[in-house]
Amino acid sequence: MTMVLDVAQDKWGLTESQRMIKDMVRDYAESTVEPRAAEIDKNSRFPTETFAEMAEMGLLGLPIPEEYEGGGADYLSYAILIEELARVCGSTALGVAAHTSLICLPLNMFGNDAQKAQYLPDLASGRKLGAYGLTEPNAGSDSGGTETTAVKDGDGYVLNGNKIFITNANYANTFIATAVTEKGKGTAGISAFIFEKDTPGFSLGSKDDKLGTRGSDWGTLQFDNMRLPANALVGEEGMGFKYFMKTLDSGRISIGAMALGIAQGALEKALQYASERKQFGQSINQFQGIQFKLADMATEIEAARHLVYNAARLRMAGLPFTKESSMAKLFASEVASRVCNHAVQIHGGYGYTKDFPVERYLRDAKLCEIGEGTSEIQRIVIARNLIKGA
Repeated sequence: MTMVLDVAQDKWGLTESQRMIKDMVRDYAESTVEPRAAEIDKNSRFPTETFAEMAEMGLLGLPIPEEYEGGGADYLSYAILIEELARVCGSTALGVAAHTSLICLPLNMFGNDAQKAQYLPDLASGRKLGAYGLTEPNAGSDSGGTETTAVKDGDGYVLNGNKIFITNANYANTFIATAVTEKGKGTAGISAFIFEKDTPGFSLGSKDDKLGTRGSDWGTLQFDNMRLPANALVGEEGMGFKYFMKTLDSGRISIGAMALGIAQGALEKALQYASERKQFGQSINQFQGIQFKLADMATEIEAARHLVYNAARLRMAGLPFTKESSMAKLFASEVASRVCNHAVQIHGGYGYTKDFPVERYLRDAKLCEIGEGTSEIQRIVIARNLIKGA
């Protein structure tokens, strides 16, 4: 009976806990995150004050077990967190998603007990920020083409190479990075390592100047004979590729949620503008051309939410979700770009200025079609799963 009442009260079937998280994050996002969004975008400024506040609220380790100072929440609650942040600021949502999906979660899934005890409490509580080093100049969509090396030396490893486009790079304290430990074995020769920012031989390169999500940080990681002890190896040697593929399965749900939030925010701005803007003696929302755009936007957003929430629930149930997470990420990200483009068009010339936020939404949306696997890669993942199951 309780579940029936929950569904009746909320067509998305959210539990009371999930609704409470949604309401809390929405209130915070609207009151605090949104007023900062234009400024951090304009100045390409990482909002350290926002992340300090979210740490106090317990939002930087929401799906991590309470024993490691996380929120102990389910994965759908985490997706809702990202969605609600992205509804007002894609940059803030991206920073949280990278910290949670790409370092907290893989550490919790694949780290040993000692590593989790050492690193997770600081990360999940938000006392420290994390970043994940995967992409390289010659290893983007072909993430198996990693060229960074980790050579065994005595009782440890020596790493050389570099990583690019790393979210949170310049503000992170703790990193996980992939490197080749055995050449000639392809993806089976890639391992993962965890280390701190002050490790000798590690440095940060140039900071990227981006089209969108300008309030989130991107940077370059450089390894110059960086020596790590044997206990820095995450999981087993040679399993790094499998670990980060599983990590990306989960991460794609969060990027789908981010795209969903951006699209929802753009629709709401377009609806508001269309009701206030008058042309030919009436509000432009009375014109069929505008109404058709709004109808298409809302329909696609609703479909995207079904895909994102379904993928999160499959993960929570312990069921296969690789195909579904790719579908959610692919569809939601492309919907976000279409919706934001329509939102700019509805605003007309004003939409092309920085006086209205929809141009920022459009720039932010593009990242969702690229990060954590391009749309083309998602289609490959989906097709392979279809063929395998045929």
